[in-house]
Amino acid sequence: MRVLEQLQTAPRARRILALRRGQALMARVHEAPPPETKRASLAIARTTDAGVFEGYASVFNVVDTGGDMVAPGAFTASLRKRGAAGVKMLWQHQAAEPLGVWTQIVEDVRGLKVTGQLDLSVARAREALSLMRSNAIDGLSIGFRTVRAVKDRQSGVRRLFAVDLWEISIVTFPMLLQARVSAVKRGRGAPALQKAAPSLDVVGARLSRLRADCASARFEQALRRLS
Repeated sequence: MRVLEQLQTAPRARRILALRRGQALMARVHEAPPPETKRASLAIARTTDAGVFEGYASVFNVVDTGGDMVAPGAFTASLRKRGAAGVKMLWQHQAAEPLGVWTQIVEDVRGLKVTGQLDLSVARAREALSLMRSNAIDGLSIGFRTVRAVKDRQSGVRRLFAVDLWEISIVTFPMLLQARVSAVKRGRGAPALQKAAPSLDVVGARLSRLRADCASARFEQALRRLS
């Protein structure tokens, strides 16, 4: 209220300057790319009794059901800036439900290979480990901001050349059908994988896109309130 009174009593030039600054701030908010999520399905490769697992969170040069393709090297700058410790491990992209830490995140010829450690003192992490070991859940999904992308006008495919990676989640339905937690390592070996029904994958991909759109809208509303 005091700020409003000061603006009302301030000289005209100062009021105009403050208004322009506010407009510039709102323009930056609207220009900033919204947060996105992209799920991969190469199955989590191994999960130990101690909660250590690995898999692929993204696969290069594969078009997902949302019409996007991640190019090799898309994560390089982000990983150089954040490192594995700066990327959060979440449950279903829920910021209030961290599961543990990523101990290694690297790009190889196939995609974004990750190794994580579940915090088994957290109830949700213990549930996630049990679900992964029974093959009830094996999806991985990245949360990111697009830094540089080009959309092909003929095919409609958006090729992501640079993204800012800020979280990787364990999820139920992957959008990219080639990156998951691939298997769960038991005391005497890993169980065989079972393929999900194609119709379920399609439904899950649509659901993931809807959730991503909702998350983007909520984030933009939060930025507007802060401004």
